Amino acid sequence: MKKTAKRTELIEVAQGRRPADLVIKGGTVINVYSGEFLKQNIAVYKDCIAYVGEKDVEVDHHTKVIDAEGMYVSPGFIEPHAHPWVLYNPVSMTKKVLPLGTTTTVNDNLFFYLHMGPKGFKKMVNDLKVLPGNFLWLVRLVSQADFPGEKEWFNQKDVQELLELDEVIGTAEVTRWPQIYQGDPFLIDTMERAKKMGKVVDGHTAGCSYDKLNSIAAAGVSACHEAITAKEALNRLRLGIWTTMRNSSLRPDLPELVKIIIEGKVSTNRMTMTTDGPHPGFIEEEGFVDGLVRKAVELGVPVMNALQMVTINAAFYLRLDDHIGGIAPGRLADILLLPNLKEFRPSAVISKGEIVAKKGELLVSMPEIHWNQYIKREPFLFLKEMLNDLNLYRYPHSSSEKTVPVVYFTSNVITKRKDMMLPSKDGFAHIAAHKGLLNAVLIDRKGKWISKAILERFALNLDGMASTYNTTTELLVIGKNPDSMAIAAKKVYEMGGGIVVVDGNEVILEIPLPFTGMMAIDSSFETVVENHVKLQAALQERGFPFHDILYTLLFLTCDFLPDLKLVPLGLYAVKENQILLPAQPLNEAIVK
Repeated sequence: MKKTAKRTELIEVAQGRRPADLVIKGGTVINVYSGEFLKQNIAVYKDCIAYVGEKDVEVDHHTKVIDAEGMYVSPGFIEPHAHPWVLYNPVSMTKKVLPLGTTTTVNDNLFFYLHMGPKGFKKMVNDLKVLPGNFLWLVRLVSQADFPGEKEWFNQKDVQELLELDEVIGTAEVTRWPQIYQGDPFLIDTMERAKKMGKVVDGHTAGCSYDKLNSIAAAGVSACHEAITAKEALNRLRLGIWTTMRNSSLRPDLPELVKIIIEGKVSTNRMTMTTDGPHPGFIEEEGFVDGLVRKAVELGVPVMNALQMVTINAAFYLRLDDHIGGIAPGRLADILLLPNLKEFRPSAVISKGEIVAKKGELLVSMPEIHWNQYIKREPFLFLKEMLNDLNLYRYPHSSSEKTVPVVYFTSNVITKRKDMMLPSKDGFAHIAAHKGLLNAVLIDRKGKWISKAILERFALNLDGMASTYNTTTELLVIGKNPDSMAIAAKKVYEMGGGIVVVDGNEVILEIPLPFTGMMAIDSSFETVVENHVKLQAALQERGFPFHDILYTLLFLTCDFLPDLKLVPLGLYAVKENQILLPAQPLNEAIVK
């Protein structure tokens, strides 16, 4: 992390031979290194802290002096595992979370890289350097759903080039962790290269047993955020894996996870916390990293431990503790003024020595980014016409001859296989008599293939919807009415990406997401909050029974969570690692 302040200048400020640019006087400094609360002054020069102590430092008429009497002075919060693409984009997310005290975010690059390739992604990373705060990256080694050409897209040369960027501090989670367990040469070699470069290897080990975790740790995985029970969190901790406790819109697991601290009395030295890409409404209601601290303290975690988990612990894990994570000379001046240690909402946020927010209001301008300049993949090279029978599951059998494997939702993101006898009509499965059954198709943007499935317990009365918001960013179309599904698909095509819901022939909701099919292009966080609320309400009115529609859409097309999934290769059974119904070439599907 580059700093503008020279070491010699910081020495002079610390010795009183050069005036400070900013002085914070009379506050109670939260020393996350020693675990103490100390009444001290802080001197800042350019973007760095020069002095922390009891003496008065040199000032002149240019020095800004902040009276922090009655305030707690905290290091800026760190989010070590962010996904800046949940309808919001990097600019709109930063605009929201920086005033809440998160001065550093470490971000997953998945959908950016999928659509930009290495050249476009590198250009975007360079353009985003002007964002206030520290905006850092982890690079994916594989996608979240295998697709034709994946290995060529995620090749060693391109990934290696990205790892060499200063803003890239490691490799991102590999959701298909069994590949690491089995010793996949590309993954193991690339992870080892990252570690030799002094960078981290983030992990994703959902459902991984203690014995298998041994192999994951031996492979070099640095951290995991997928523990959902106290026992799972302790297993990771005991094997030397940084344990990142999650509280997110999909998985609000903190009340369970902190039991190892409150009841188990284990050390928090290798624990951090994450929001793991929450939907916009969650951030609006619960906050971001500030919300993690607030929740942890409410649950009984000691204040100092909670603050250390989102500051110095995260910095140590990220190998950035010489730069961020604490209030000490030589560190970046990322500082929060907290009125109390209950709400953890800063009255002022300082980033790199600049006051960037006061009382929740951003004081600095945000960059104007023309997002689609980076895109390499063309949005939709087909779909001039959407043939309605493409939406139907081909089933030229009588109900007594063959069962259909149905994708049955047990939660937002977990499904199971349910084999059903269905009648055939005109060569397709006839679902009208079964309330709650819906057709679903995933269609390649380039018009090369189509995957099909039948869903149950996704919604009861959904005529049609289409979405590029999913883990493949291909066109996902769901519904019971083929005409409505076709209208929704055509509308998404016209928008260049997004989410559309249709009743009969009427479009009742449209959310444009032209940036990779996942994100809005404007910088308004309020707009994405509003759109999320409308989407959740529209789907729940039509019988969606769960709490997080965005993650349901996202993970229906992944290939790592149980059990039946609709992926580019076809209808996939995760546990059996088997394609039950292969994807068809689209031209073949049209002819038949």
